[in-house]
Amino acid sequence: MSSPPHRSLAWIDGELEDLERTGLRRRSITRLSGQGPAIIVDDGSHDHVELINFGSNDYLSLADDSRLLDAARAAADCDGWGAGASPLVTGRSGAHARLEHVLHEFMGVEAALVFPTGFAANSGTVAALVGRGDVVLADRKNHASLIDGCRLSRADVQIYPHSDMTQLIAMLGAAAGYRRRLIVTDSLFSMDGDFAPLAELVEIADRHDAMLMIDEAHAVGVFGENGRGVAEQLGIEDRVPIRVGTLSKALGSAGGFVAGSQSLIDWLLNRARSYVFSTADPPAVAGAATAALEIVGEEPWRRTELLSRAALLREEIRRQGWNIGAAASQIIPIYLGEPHLTMRLAAELRRRELFVPGIRPPSVPDGESLLRISLTYGHTPRMLEHLIKTLGELR
Repeated sequence: MSSPPHRSLAWIDGELEDLERTGLRRRSITRLSGQGPAIIVDDGSHDHVELINFGSNDYLSLADDSRLLDAARAAADCDGWGAGASPLVTGRSGAHARLEHVLHEFMGVEAALVFPTGFAANSGTVAALVGRGDVVLADRKNHASLIDGCRLSRADVQIYPHSDMTQLIAMLGAAAGYRRRLIVTDSLFSMDGDFAPLAELVEIADRHDAMLMIDEAHAVGVFGENGRGVAEQLGIEDRVPIRVGTLSKALGSAGGFVAGSQSLIDWLLNRARSYVFSTADPPAVAGAATAALEIVGEEPWRRTELLSRAALLREEIRRQGWNIGAAASQIIPIYLGEPHLTMRLAAELRRRELFVPGIRPPSVPDGESLLRISLTYGHTPRMLEHLIKTLGELR
């Protein structure tokens, strides 16, 4: 039996009605199967349906890989389940230490630090690097974790138009009086599937004596000769002092990390509040992530085949006349603009056994609602053909 909301919360019903009217109200769905290219879901209607899953960030199809499950079991058998405390108290297990060692070798840096989530890694790192008297210059389409880190830092925050280097240079010129200057950007933007101009950004940061922090969350495991991300692909890793990644997307596990110099990691260990004051992830999570990193090194064809299929899919969708902007990755947006239209098309795709999530504000700016196609290694040619055929019919 449900109880009515407390009178102090009576305003919520009206706000929810506004979200409904504008097409922005979200409702949860429940996945009743393992994460994979096909999933069984229940959205609350008790109608269990199997859908081809184009909504997952499990780009290398490792989330349900038996090797990760075996590694998680082994870590749990050795170190137990819950970490019990923050890493600086008693929460850092042998599994966490091994993961950080493997990460720093994988990323080709002096050290790495594991956070409980990618959100915690981004927000905690920004706030540890700058504060009052400093300035952060951030891309307009940065992930929410970077945006919140900027707000928490208490530094002045200046937003430059998406990938607009001319405007960034002008803003840096006007910011010469600040104590520290930090540029923050995604390397691969999670909704648009396009890349930050990193080659230009490293030049600009050097010229203006600014720190550069990039979030490789959607690129680690997928881009670069060794899967280290866009900075590796462009050959500029040694010019990016602060690199953030996640263990929850292509690596199929959970958590986030920062990779860089030993002094950077030592500073974050002491000053990143989201690290210092968070209980560590269970050791089993670290064990699974370590196994995923080994697979990335041993099976490079996962990323090469994924990117090859993504290029073909982008070509087909563009040929049909859909607007996918500057997408150049495994993330393919179909820009529709209006939330109600976006959700109607998402519902129609679901009726045709395709799960393609509709993305609306605040996940994207007003007027930029879109369908987000997320391609994974596990998608078969038949699945892609069904998607292409259905999109052609809806077009």
